[in-house]
Amino acid sequence: MANDSNQERREFLKTSGLLAGGALLSTLPFSTKAAGYHFSANDTIKVALIGCGGRGTGAAQQALSTKQNVKIVAMADAFRDRLDNAYKALTERGAKAADGTPKVMVPEDHKFVGFDAYKQAMALADVVILATPPGFRPSHFEEAVRQGKHIFMEKPVATDAPGIRRVLAAAEEAKKKKLNVVTGLQRRYQSSYRDMISRIQDGALGDIVGGQVYWISGGVWQKPRQPNQTEMDYQMRNWYYFNWLCGDHINEQHVHNIDVANWVKNGYPVSCQGTGGRQVRTGKDYGEIFDHHIVDYLYADGTTINSQCRHYEGTYSRVDELFLGTKGKVEGIEKKSSALMGYNGQPIHTYDAKKDGNPYQIEHDELFEAIAKGEYKFADAERTAKSTLTALMGRMATYSGKPVKWEEALNSQIDLFPTTLAWDAMPKSLPDKDGFYPIAVPGKTIAV
Repeated sequence: MANDSNQERREFLKTSGLLAGGALLSTLPFSTKAAGYHFSANDTIKVALIGCGGRGTGAAQQALSTKQNVKIVAMADAFRDRLDNAYKALTERGAKAADGTPKVMVPEDHKFVGFDAYKQAMALADVVILATPPGFRPSHFEEAVRQGKHIFMEKPVATDAPGIRRVLAAAEEAKKKKLNVVTGLQRRYQSSYRDMISRIQDGALGDIVGGQVYWISGGVWQKPRQPNQTEMDYQMRNWYYFNWLCGDHINEQHVHNIDVANWVKNGYPVSCQGTGGRQVRTGKDYGEIFDHHIVDYLYADGTTINSQCRHYEGTYSRVDELFLGTKGKVEGIEKKSSALMGYNGQPIHTYDAKKDGNPYQIEHDELFEAIAKGEYKFADAERTAKSTLTALMGRMATYSGKPVKWEEALNSQIDLFPTTLAWDAMPKSLPDKDGFYPIAVPGKTIAV
C-alpha cells in the first residue's frame, strides 16, 4: 500500500498519455466482436440498465447521449414501479438513432423484476450499467464480469470488507478478459481535477504534507414506513439508512472526496482513527447510520488527511478538498475557477473550470468511445474498491472508537449482507418494539 514516487507517476503519465484520469492499461485492437467490441460508429452497442432509480436513469441517459449508436435493450430492478418510472423517463425524451429507430428498445419480455433480475438483463447486452444500492454491487459486478460485459458501475462498490474482497477478485478477472470498467467517481473524469492533480503529481506544490476533505450537508431523502410493508421492503426503499445497502454516508457520498485524497497522495492510508455519532438525525426514520464522521487518515509517508462528513439540516455546507504542499496549496478544484497557490499569495497555476464539460457525461463518452473503437482503456474497479475500503475503514474507526489499520479493515470478517434475499426474509439489523434500530456505540461496538 506504500505510495508510488513522483518520478514513477511522471513516467506513468508520459507513457499513458492520460491526465491522471481513468486507468489506461493498454490500447489494443481485438479481432472478434464476440468479446463485445465494435468497429464502427454505426454498430449498435446494446446496454442493460441494472438499478432503475434516479442515478441509474441518469446514467442510462448519459449513455444514450454519447456519439455512439447506443441502445437500451434491457432493464432490471427489484421494484417494478422504479423500472416503469425509469422506462417512462427515458422513452419520453424520444432519443433516436441515426436510422430513426428509438434508442430505448425494451419490450416487456426484456424488463426483469426481482432480486435475480440482473442476470437475465445482462445476458441481452454488450454493456451493463450497475446503479443499484451499493450493497448489491459485488454480486452484480461479479456476474457482469462472468458474462464478459463492459461495465459502468456507480460508486461505492461495496459496504463491507467481504464485498471489497469480491470486487477486487472480480476486477482481476475483468483485466484478464480485457473488459472496460468505468466507475462513477466522476471527479476522475473532470478536466479541472485531471489538470490540477496531474500538476500536483508532477511536483508543482512540492510534497503534499496535509489536507482536509469535506462532504458536509443537510442530508438526503427518507421514505415513511407503509402499512403492512415487510422489513426487507422497507429497508430496500430506504436503502440509504442501512449499512448492508449503503455503508453509511461516509461511504456513499464522502467516498468522492476520500478518493480525491488517495489520488493526490497516489496511495492509500495505512491506518485511521476518528469519531462520529448521531446528534441531529436521531429519529427511527434514519435507520442505523451516523449523522457525522470525522476521521484522520494516516498515509505511509506520515501525512495525515482529515476527513469530515455530516448530515445536519440548516447548517454550513461544504463539498470540497484542500491540500497543503511544501510549496503551496490548492482548494476548490470543483469550483468555477481554482488555482495552485504559493504561500507568497501568488498563483503557481490557474485553471478556468467554466470550460469544463459535464464529468458525468465525459465518463460515458470515453467509455463508449473505447468500446466502439475496440480499445481496452479503463480498469477503474480496483482503485474504486480501495477508495471504498478507505471510507469503510473510516466507518469502522468511528463506530468502534478505535484506530483501524488497512490490513485489519481489508481482512474483516464482518458480513452485513442478509443470509437470504426475499421479500419476507429478515435483514440482519432489525428494529426494536418501538421501531428504533441498533446504533453503534464507540468503545463498545465491534466494527472490524
